[in-house]
Parts: sequence; structure tokens; C-alpha cells
Amino acid sequence: MILLVDVGNTNIVLGVYHDNKYMTSWRISTDSKKTSDEYGIQVNALFTQNNLDVKAIEGIIISSVVPNIMYSLEHMIRKCFNMDPIIVGPGIKTGINIKYDNPREVGADRIVNAVAAYEMYKRSTIIIDFGTATTFCALAKNGNYLGGSIVPGVRISSDALFERAAKLPRVELEKPESIICKNTVTSMQAGIIYGYIGQVEYIVKKMKQEMMELGEEEPFVLATGGLANLIARETDVIDKVDSRLTLEGLKIIYYKNRE
Repeated sequence: MILLVDVGNTNIVLGVYHDNKYMTSWRISTDSKKTSDEYGIQVNALFTQNNLDVKAIEGIIISSVVPNIMYSLEHMIRKCFNMDPIIVGPGIKTGINIKYDNPREVGADRIVNAVAAYEMYKRSTIIIDFGTATTFCALAKNGNYLGGSIVPGVRISSDALFERAAKLPRVELEKPESIICKNTVTSMQAGIIYGYIGQVEYIVKKMKQEMMELGEEEPFVLATGGLANLIARETDVIDKVDSRLTLEGLKIIYYKNRE
């Protein structure tokens, strides 16, 4: 079995694969104040609840966009699993060519998603990851990572409205029946959700246009992340939602680098 760890700004996703097949995954809060022992207790409890043996783990890979949590995580892994993890970063084999001004600036999560999309679909692709920030990545058919855009995530946008406007409440991220609303809560929900859908549709339209001007076929649009389904249900620009895209990318990179 192998353990895949994706560290995001809000959550850490841990996935277990056996013989190249998905077994289970868990989501825990990202907290830079936790010690390696606290993370160890959490991870051991998750394995125990699912009748899995930590000693059966043969390899571990981590992608992270939160540098200040890595010491605790790496130390926890050495204590709990008695091995060093593979860290997604410079020098790691990915199979894609990053056409960024400075490739080191590209977040590990974006690289992992691009690797998964390239290996699984082998076509021009726009990858949208609805996380703490929402990222849009353009991937050429030949595996060139062309770049992309980054915007505040849906929850960040919603929280900013609550925190900066004194009379506006915090609201659940739900789509109201109408965009012409009769109260403050549904008015905010309509603006946040429908406005975000419009943003996604416009960015995808412009990215498709630029990619096709470069000679690419019309890109396939792939979405992942916690709120992907909420947005995908309301627009036809997203072709597929793949909730395990990042884990699949980590698995692929692990097997490319396990030697």
C-alpha cells in the first residue's frame, strides 16, 4: 500500500492505494500549530478505524502548498511509518514540461493535477481546482504546462463579504432559486454563486480562445476540489468533475520516482 498526502491551505487529504487501486481517503484540517505527535495520533486513529495497518504502507508521497507545516508532517511520517516521504518539488520526475517564467513558482497541487490530466486524458485540457484559491491551468496535448490563472476561492469571497461589510451575515454556500432575491441572505447567495459561475465561464472561454490560437484542439475542461460539483451543476463549460484527480496525480508521480 502507498499513502498519498495532499496538503492544502484549508485541508489535508490523505489517500491510500493498494496495487494501483484506490482504497480510501480522509480529510483533516490543516493546522501549522499541531505537533508531529498530534498528527501521528490523528493518522493512527484513521488507519485503525478503517482496519488498516500502518506497517503495510510501503511508500509515501506529499504535495504541499503550506511550507510551515512540512517539518511536523515529515517528522510524523518518520516516526509512524519509519520512512522518508517523496516530496513533490524541484527535481521530481513528472513527465510534463512546465512553461512558466519560473517553474519553481508553480504550486505543487497544480503540477500534480496537470500530471494526472496528462496521463489520464492525453488531450488539451483546462484544469479547474476549486480549493481555498481556485486555479485554472492550461495543459497542451503534448504535456506542456502552459500556465493559468488564480482567483480567490468561493469561500474566501463569501467570508470577505461577511468580514468587511458590517451589516451582512455569514451565509451557507447554496444556490437560491432566483437571482432576483427578496432578502439579504438569498441575495448574497445569488451574488456569490451565480457571480462565481459567470467568472468560471468567462475565464474558461478566454483560455480556450488563447489555447486554440496556439494550435491546440478545443480543450477538455476538467474540475476538481471541494466545491467543483456545486459549480459544475450550474454550467455547461465543465466537461467532467474528478474528485480524486490530485490523488491520482500523486500516485502517478510516486511510481515515476519510487526508485
